[in-house]
Amino acid sequence: QVQLVESGGGSVQAGGSLRLSCAASGYTYSPYCMGWFRQAPGKEREGVAAIDSDGSTSYADSVKGRFTISKDNAKNTLYLQMNSLKPEDTAMYYCASANVDGYCYERYLWAYNYWGQGTQVTVSS
Repeated sequence: QVQLVESGGGSVQAGGSLRLSCAASGYTYSPYCMGWFRQAPGKEREGVAAIDSDGSTSYADSVKGRFTISKDNAKNTLYLQMNSLKPEDTAMYYCASANVDGYCYERYLWAYNYWGQGTQVTVSS
């Protein structure tokens, strides 16, 4: 079975940095697309960033220039480097995978079929 396990969350002051990791296992073939998403209390889940099999990336406007999505295929691991963190970045962060060609963007939440359990990120002012 497919399993995605996030790690690296924690509490940080505004302006600080964190790097999230997502360890993937159980795939019979490499996923076409992987992404990061977040959900704050009382808010809908939103896309943060996505990366496809060729390494092309997309980002939500709210994180562009501050966050970087990357992957290490040899380690079957997805990363999200988060710099210049703001209190509004506080949320549970999830990684997910998709196999729908043409929809590897963070805004297409419906395309992602496997999800991790999440890791909490808290940014204080």
